[in-house]
Amino acid sequence: MSTVRIQKALENYDVNFRWVHFPLHPETPTEGQTLEQLFAGRNVDIDGMFKRMQGLMQEEGLPYGTRTHTYNSRLAQELGAWADTREDGEAVHDALYRAYFVDGKNIGDVETLVEIAEQVGLPGDQAREILTARSFREAVDDDWMRSRQYGVTGVPTFVAGGYGFSGAQPYEAIEQLLVQAGAKKRDA
Repeated sequence: MSTVRIQKALENYDVNFRWVHFPLHPETPTEGQTLEQLFAGRNVDIDGMFKRMQGLMQEEGLPYGTRTHTYNSRLAQELGAWADTREDGEAVHDALYRAYFVDGKNIGDVETLVEIAEQVGLPGDQAREILTARSFREAVDDDWMRSRQYGVTGVPTFVAGGYGFSGAQPYEAIEQLLVQAGAKKRDA
């Protein structure tokens, strides 16, 4: 989901925004696993982590639900890569965020992804076709390689003109990154 800070930056600066997919927990099985299974043996306070994330999302004006499971996001990323090739595809990113982080849906499931695509007006039959054929596998592989080259270790990460940072940042940090990368300010 786009935050108010990102939207403000896109309105104020002449930049092209592009989603780059990142392999966060790619070992997660398609059917998902509980957060307890994901963090087993790592001494992670799941309730504390949830409260911290909920607070960060509230600061961004984003909804955040109580998740009990994590799901493999690879197919969702392939759906997003396909949607990015369409003029009407941008809304799928917000819908995927909501499905996963608010509604706790399995975004590794083809039928769930088809429903999400249809909810934002994308043709379900085409979504199903590209997901089952894995038509955008290579595009996401390229993104994963690019993420490794950038040194991405978490999300969100912002990169512009060879500069970057990770994590939720104030608008001023995003603006500084854009200026450092040579982005031109739009006329008011």
